[in-house]
Amino acid sequence: MPKDAVTKQEDDVNSPTEEEEAMASSLLKEAHVRAALAADKGVAVRLTAWKVVDFSKKGDNYVSAVSSVEVTYELDGQSQEVSYIVKLNPCRNSESSKEYDTIFFHNESSFYLDIVTDMNSILSDIGFNELKVPKCFHVDLEKYKEIIFLEDLRVQGFKMADRRQGLDEAHVRLVLEELAKFHSASFLMQAKAPGEDLAFRYPFLQRCWPYILKNNSLALTLFKGNLKYCRELLLKVGGYERAIKWIDSVIPSLIDVIDEQTKRGRFKVVCHGDVWSNNTLFRYDEGGRPVEVMLLDHQLSNHSSPAFDLNFLLYTSTTGEVRQPNLDAFLSTYYDTLVKVLKQGDLEPPFTQAQLLQEFRDMSGAGAIFAMVFIPLVIVEPENALDINACTDDGVDEMLQDSQTKSLEAQVKDPLIRQRFLSMFDDMMEAGLFP
Repeated sequence: MPKDAVTKQEDDVNSPTEEEEAMASSLLKEAHVRAALAADKGVAVRLTAWKVVDFSKKGDNYVSAVSSVEVTYELDGQSQEVSYIVKLNPCRNSESSKEYDTIFFHNESSFYLDIVTDMNSILSDIGFNELKVPKCFHVDLEKYKEIIFLEDLRVQGFKMADRRQGLDEAHVRLVLEELAKFHSASFLMQAKAPGEDLAFRYPFLQRCWPYILKNNSLALTLFKGNLKYCRELLLKVGGYERAIKWIDSVIPSLIDVIDEQTKRGRFKVVCHGDVWSNNTLFRYDEGGRPVEVMLLDHQLSNHSSPAFDLNFLLYTSTTGEVRQPNLDAFLSTYYDTLVKVLKQGDLEPPFTQAQLLQEFRDMSGAGAIFAMVFIPLVIVEPENALDINACTDDGVDEMLQDSQTKSLEAQVKDPLIRQRFLSMFDDMMEAGLFP
């Protein structure tokens, strides 16, 4: 199966090995399949056969092991088939990753079982369709053996866009419209409980990026390592002294900087928190135009400004050629959809489009940091990709440096560096982020 047809659930920093994936697949039991099938098709369904069909390859999925289950069942006297995407605890040997993996599963299950249900109820009440996220059919949170069953979006024609090239204008607009609906549902939910802090109603929202980095030394090492790598790349290219000085100021206090970015802003919503090209799937018409988007991987949702998601998306997932001439239009697309949903719910928008632009600029530091973390992962050639599972917890520094040294010269010459990476620094220097 081609890569763009793979339903990915994560592409981050920590891919399970083949041995770990095999162990993860062994977690699947018939009881899980029966529970998912009953939730999907009803209690009258009768399971007749099932099998695990792996479709992802090494490097596709970093936080969890992802597989699929093909099921044959009988309902109303007819034999039928269905498939599910299954996310499994990767059963890593790395001690520092075990708690990190468990947190992710608990976060994502809380999203599907709690918050998305409440959001969809509010949207339904005002005549809007449900959020574009996969349906969840079964969750098992036994520690270190966690499993989540999701609908298989491949059968509906959903595919990944080319992550190396970035999202074009049509793809970005679809994501922005869905983010606006996502954020609007949060505003409407907050309006029904004025004064309540949604981060306390849904505690998993507090276990986002700062929490992960504080509690996982491996993740923090990788984040800082990628920022140092970007610094070296800028030194090689030349002309980015202001950006280099800013990176030097950020690295020693990276957790505090990210914590401040996630908490700042005057307008708080439930954010996706990890909205980049790898966490989106698209369905296309016969002419190859994207017509629908699905948002994946909700392990890092947080309670922050809408500008957090907007910065994350636009700086990790677009080239300068797409983003720079269209930034105002992109924010207009987002804002117009937000206003439409809120007014349908008899709620006035809490900010103007000019205030949204200002908040976007104010939170561009978050966009810069996450772009530095994710863009090298996007554009690195496979032979130079970091294989984090080949090292011990205390050997990650050495392995990270070795991998980045091998790819540094190649990336300086890669045309995607200008389109995906340097253009981001150009934008931010022009906007005054780097003094």
